[in-house]
Amino acid sequence: MKERLESLDILRGADMFLLLFLGPILRAVCKLCPEGLAWLAPQLQHVRWEGFAVWDIIMPLFLFMSGITIPFSMAKYREGLRPDGKFYLKLLRRLFLLFFLGWIVQGNLLQWDWKTFHPFANTLQAIAIGYVVTALLFVHFTPKWQIVAAVLLFAAYWIAFACTGMNTNPQENVAMVVDKAVLGCHRDGVEWAADGVSWRFMKRYQYTWVLSSLNFAVTVLMGCFAGQLLRNSKSKPGFRALFLAGIGIGLVVIGLLLNPVFPIIKKIWSSTMTLYSGGICFLLVALTYYIVDVLKWRKGLAWLKIYGMNAITAYCIGEMLHYDTLPQAIGNALLVFFLLLIMYRKKLFIKV
Repeated sequence: MKERLESLDILRGADMFLLLFLGPILRAVCKLCPEGLAWLAPQLQHVRWEGFAVWDIIMPLFLFMSGITIPFSMAKYREGLRPDGKFYLKLLRRLFLLFFLGWIVQGNLLQWDWKTFHPFANTLQAIAIGYVVTALLFVHFTPKWQIVAAVLLFAAYWIAFACTGMNTNPQENVAMVVDKAVLGCHRDGVEWAADGVSWRFMKRYQYTWVLSSLNFAVTVLMGCFAGQLLRNSKSKPGFRALFLAGIGIGLVVIGLLLNPVFPIIKKIWSSTMTLYSGGICFLLVALTYYIVDVLKWRKGLAWLKIYGMNAITAYCIGEMLHYDTLPQAIGNALLVFFLLLIMYRKKLFIKV
């Protein structure tokens, strides 16, 4: 059975539209009217450390939706087909291509300078890790054991922080320590001296990737659970939407209740951030699914598929452009839109 959730394309498109069109333009407008739009500006950028803004949902939602696709694209492996060598090669290919694209847009690969190369510093690479882990778990294990795996990954991250006294200092937390130890001079946020030999970690860079991959996988797994619920033909579509919304509310509440113990910090993908953002993702998916696939109300929304059906292409192009001034933001946002529009009309959809 081959299905395609139109709501998923539309929600993915909305995520990319916020990232590449609406957000940059509004951010540029906020610079021109800093006092009048003081309430809006903080929502269009990542929070400095603890807390959560609208802008912080873009990456978790991107990861979450990559997980939703797995039960649809790999259903045949749960219906009797045994995965063969081609399946694993395809997973490796996807892993490599996402890492490679991440190296191009944010890893400084095109500088052709080994010193400034960042092997793990991008959303696409976080998706790659989470997708491969989730795909393997989906194909080889039942939903019950997938949940067990998600809990173990989640617990492993929390335990790592618990063993260090729940230290969430931006430069001294265990996730940052692991990143510095593993990535060394190739971690993003490294500054090289003029002699080209010595280097130092810059305090302004606070993102972590290696240990955080545990929770990247949990976020994608949550999306996979949502996808399996959406494919459950035994329940009515309206009930599926309601059930997803219930899970979302529960995760948001738990994330907020645990926030005093382990703060919501996107930059290290903290456990509470994983729960809180995952809950919001469940709610957004439930709402979009109910409107688009249950009520069949697509008027005024279908155009978002221009972004949604070429999301990775949109992301890669957009990340290589600058949106500093208002004319620049409008020009580049329109450029990305019309490039995607041409691809959409020609039915050119680039998959990784």
